[in-house]
This record gives sequence, C-alpha cells and structure tokens, in this order.
Amino acid sequence: MKQSNRERGAVIWFTGLSGSGKTTVAHLVEDKLLEAGVPVEILDGDVVRENLSKGLGFSKEDRDTNIRRIAFVAHLLQRNGVFVITAAISPYQAVREEARTMIKDFVEVYADAPLEVCEERDTKGLYAKARAGEIKGFTGVDDPYEAPAGPEVTCHTDQESPEESAQKVIDKLVESKYLEL
Repeated sequence: MKQSNRERGAVIWFTGLSGSGKTTVAHLVEDKLLEAGVPVEILDGDVVRENLSKGLGFSKEDRDTNIRRIAFVAHLLQRNGVFVITAAISPYQAVREEARTMIKDFVEVYADAPLEVCEERDTKGLYAKARAGEIKGFTGVDDPYEAPAGPEVTCHTDQESPEESAQKVIDKLVESKYLEL
C-alpha cells in the first residue's frame, strides 16, 4: 500500500460518542498508514483540548470553536500531503459540514455504538458522573449528539472488532484513490 499519485493526503474524521471506539480504531488506521510509508498525524480530541483549545469549555459555541480549530490544523497538514486522523466527538452536524467544506479530501467515519455500550466501556466514569449531575452538558446524556447523515464509513464498533473497523476505513481510502495497494 502506498500513497496515491495525487500527492496529497486526506482527512479521516472520526466522530461518535465518548467510548464509541474512535481513538482505538484511529490508532489502528494510523498503524496501517505508517506501515504503508505515508505521512500521518492524529489529532485526538483530548490532546487538542489540552494544547490547542485550552481554556475552552463545553458550551455549543466552545465545542464548535474546538472543532473549527481541529479542522484548520487538519486542512494545513492535509494540503501538504499528510494523512490526518481526527478523533473528536464533534457532536454537531453543522460544524462537521463546515470542516468538510474547508477540507476537500474528507472521509467521515462514524464510530457507531449504542449509548449503553459506550457507558459500559467508560473507564473514566464520565457517564456516571454526568448521570449523577456532576458533569453538565455531557454529550449523549444531557447534550445532543447528531449522528452523521451520510458518512463515508460507518463502523459498528459494538459488532465489529477494532481491526475490522480499521480495515473498513483503509478499504474506503483505497476505493476513493487516496491510497494504492
């Protein structure tokens, strides 16, 4: 597998609830891209919040600002030939569409898992804290998550192994001519 002759990367935009498997699958996709010798960067939501969006809260406006910042950095990297993998909840459809408009080579990946499964996977106890009222505005509990209308890839992470989900993403990159086998 190698980067296509198009000489530009793509942005692989993972979206889904906390605990849906975004980061796990994103890292497996990263490994496959690195094995193929293509330049790749991961913009993980938690890491970006700590370094690029420090000081932002979790209001809709702040969440949208965070996603716009991720999209801007992803766009800069992608236009220079880097494959960029984002793994951020990005709960609102409108701002994801803004990112899609900014980034021409955009592959949206929906990490789809039922809320109950995400809660079971929650090692940090965030859902329990949200349900107890200790965290306000938590996506999926008291703040909405707007599932993508037409993602390029849907990974049913409660039914597929992380490796199967990652392979679906790689297959889409090949099908879309971002990668050559």
